[in-house]
Amino acid sequence: MVRRTASQSAPTVSRPPSPQEDIEEGPYFDSVDELQQHGINVQDILKLKAAAINTVSGVSMTTRRQLLKIKGMSEAKVEKIKEAAHKILGSSFSTGLEVSDKRKRVLIISTGSKAVDTILGGGIISQSITEGATRRRTMPAVNLHGQSMASIGLERPSLPIP
Repeated sequence: MVRRTASQSAPTVSRPPSPQEDIEEGPYFDSVDELQQHGINVQDILKLKAAAINTVSGVSMTTRRQLLKIKGMSEAKVEKIKEAAHKILGSSFSTGLEVSDKRKRVLIISTGSKAVDTILGGGIISQSITEGATRRRTMPAVNLHGQSMASIGLERPSLPIP
């Protein structure tokens, strides 16, 4: 593998500008430890971790009934934990205009084959998970390599999962 410095970078290719991504500062997920800043006891946080609830999103997605099944959790504690999680995460409600703006950023990436693009309705849609299956294992490997090259061309991260 050869690494290039900024002065040795490959020649730029003319392509349409990619839409700006929503850049958020901070971690990808919020640890349950942040609940402590909102008045939740350390012992209760340790109980959540013991129950495999390690993120604030995990607390938000876990039902009150499931949280009550954790040893030592009362209804008052569960309600307080849920309120703290809601304060951290905020509302997940999106207006129609916000959803429309997100859909405008979706790109359709060609597979390199007109026949496959036709089957897929124009290509592979960005910002989504795409899975393909065939009788033989050769086609997915070839397509996976092609999509990796296409995503490199878009200057976006790619994570192939065979």
